[in-house]
Amino acid sequence: MNRDRTTESTGTGDRRHRVVIVGSGFGGLFAAKALRRAPVDVTMVARTTHHLFQPLLYQVATGILSPGEVAPATREILRRQRNAEVLLGEVTDIDLETRTVTANAPLTTFRVEYDSLIVAAGAAQSYFGHDEFAEHAPGMKSIDDALELRGRIFGAFELAELETDPAAIARWMTFVVVGAGPTGVEMAGQIAELAHRTLPGEFRRIDPRKATIVLLDAGDSVLGTFGDRLSGKALRQLHRLGVDVELGAMVVGVDDDGIEVADRDGRRRRIECKTKIWAAGVSGSPLGAHLAARAGAETDRAGRVKVEPDLTLPGHPEVFVVGDLMALDRLPGVAQVAIQGGRHAARQILRRLRGQPVGQPFRYRDKGSMATISRFSAVATVGRLRLAGLTGWLLWLAVHLLYLVGFKNRVTAVLHWFVSFIGRGRSERTVTLQQVVARTALREATAQTEPPAVTAAAGDGSADAPDEVPGQRAAVPGPEAARHGAPEQPTG
Repeated sequence: MNRDRTTESTGTGDRRHRVVIVGSGFGGLFAAKALRRAPVDVTMVARTTHHLFQPLLYQVATGILSPGEVAPATREILRRQRNAEVLLGEVTDIDLETRTVTANAPLTTFRVEYDSLIVAAGAAQSYFGHDEFAEHAPGMKSIDDALELRGRIFGAFELAELETDPAAIARWMTFVVVGAGPTGVEMAGQIAELAHRTLPGEFRRIDPRKATIVLLDAGDSVLGTFGDRLSGKALRQLHRLGVDVELGAMVVGVDDDGIEVADRDGRRRRIECKTKIWAAGVSGSPLGAHLAARAGAETDRAGRVKVEPDLTLPGHPEVFVVGDLMALDRLPGVAQVAIQGGRHAARQILRRLRGQPVGQPFRYRDKGSMATISRFSAVATVGRLRLAGLTGWLLWLAVHLLYLVGFKNRVTAVLHWFVSFIGRGRSERTVTLQQVVARTALREATAQTEPPAVTAAAGDGSADAPDEVPGQRAAVPGPEAARHGAPEQPTG
């Protein structure tokens, strides 16, 4: 079923300016809120019904927070913004000539017209050209990912309890995290706390404290973007937690029972483990490659669109690309870049409506980066300040509370943090088999019902057929470069 949606005219007979926002992440949400008093009609089209606070996904995966606390409903957030509507759909085509956006939703396809477009489609997990690794080493970019990992992590201890073979027990109780950026460090630290602080005394046949947590990275340091001093402090804290940090180790193979690693000296070795977590890189949404092909623009190695200094698509001043999908001045893929980019795009639209000069370059104000290592321990950079330990953790706590959307979410998050950080428990330990197997089942079901892949962007018959990207619709074309990805950036 195909549907065309057009904005109704105002009472004066003049149609209001139509702004379409693709994506409900930080960039899209803050752009929409910045337009709340503007004489425009805002339509947000997003693949999910929620706004995801991605920096806290690891706490969903390790049983500290519930999904609702990090992913409030987008409709609820924008319910009082009368000029905004929210539509569920995955954008599969952007026609720059007719200024229409086409999206697929369950049982229907619809189109939305725009006068101004803000594309904030975000990023996906990158396996650096080895998408087959995803089968056994899930990433952490969505609520589905976090719930699957929660089931795998807690389920590993449960299945170890049933084993009698020491080798099988060791495999279940070995956890490997790939990538020593903020997400990897935070995951490794929380799994270590689960094993050494939360779970001891709950099992009769195994001792969770004997679990092995390995943090792998091909680079030379942990949290390398934070500088040598904070990187060293993070490494020492991870060692105190019992995390085995292995640097200069490149993953060359992943299967159900283990992971193959190549060291710098060329030696290959195998780590026997059941639970693998991928936190090593990101790549722009395939929609970025599609948009670039439409406009004749370029993408970087991670599939992000190279934009003009004012965040517009080259040759199309009515289209803005913000957040993790835009490439400009080597800006990191962090929340603040998306937030400030979304607000900048909204201001440019308002200036155009007022007849004021536009094209002012985007100026990013770095508000710092931070990462937790364990309870009461974090590292943070804010301007020239370099904080670690308890002071870094308190700053992390304050910043994340500030940007959590909704008073209720802040209150419940504090309560759950109290339970986890002051006590020993985890408030959200419910796991189901459905959570663990749903991703694979959905991919198989989608493969059976998905229409044939689009082989070229409309209007450009020279584009090659795209490679399939797990978790994304095959109808969105993208270059091979989009699959190589970029290292994970610090949160902040």
